[in-house]
Amino acid sequence: MKKFYGTGTYVQSVGVVNDLEIDGFAIAVCKEIGVELSRHRARSFEEMEQMGETLSGFDLIVAMSPAAQRAALELTRFYHLTVEYWPIMDPTGLGETRETKLNAYRQTRDQIHDKLKARWGGQ
Repeated sequence: MKKFYGTGTYVQSVGVVNDLEIDGFAIAVCKEIGVELSRHRARSFEEMEQMGETLSGFDLIVAMSPAAQRAALELTRFYHLTVEYWPIMDPTGLGETRETKLNAYRQTRDQIHDKLKARWGGQ
């Protein structure tokens, strides 16, 4: 989002679980399009709120898995914000070789990019 639309919109990345390192394949395929993820770290909704980021300050949550959608809907029951579900392919565990794994991650990366363009245009 930040790469394609700049910093005019405030965006945070939150996952259902926060104890996961960013996958090396995700880092590699995002680097191909100029997105640096090597220092990125997954945070949970709870951790985000502990750091002072309240959900009430956001307008939209984009969930990319059924588990994320369920968590977002549960957490936002008392807030006036929109939860959108984007069914994005989970590439983890797909492919036998490095190249087939990278291709699966590229497909996921491109799905996210296409959804961003469909939702906010341009790029």
